[in-house]
Amino acid sequence: MLLSAGDVQGGYSFYVQAQKLHYVYNYVGSDFFHVESNVPVPQGRHKLTFQFAVTGKPDIRNGRGAPGSAQLYIDGKLVGQGDLALTMPLALGLAGGIVCGADTGSPVWDKYRPPFKFTGTLYSATVDVSGELITDEEHAMKVILARQ
Repeated sequence: MLLSAGDVQGGYSFYVQAQKLHYVYNYVGSDFFHVESNVPVPQGRHKLTFQFAVTGKPDIRNGRGAPGSAQLYIDGKLVGQGDLALTMPLALGLAGGIVCGADTGSPVWDKYRPPFKFTGTLYSATVDVSGELITDEEHAMKVILARQ
């Protein structure tokens, strides 16, 4: 586990399992949105990144937060993406906090067992809520060239 927030009632986990980078979002324990990298995480020191981009408006009255796009990066290169149809509008799981390097409470989902400690070395963890999105210029250029 790299970073986990929430619990079985709702939250998210960002982790490495079976050499792949993963992100899972648990919407109130009923819907799970999972993204997995399309390549293994290489051995050694790397920058592993998760990014969420809002793609629509929340529906607070009906208990639905904003939908979005989830993206995984290894050293700035896009390696996985998926859509989250909805998020929780107000709060994550009732008993879970945010934990770096493990998921010590009830797990966000059942594909790993707590405490699911990260066995490598975490040099830093940054949570950026600025709203500035990562741009993958190489991927954008490939898309443009593929259209021609």
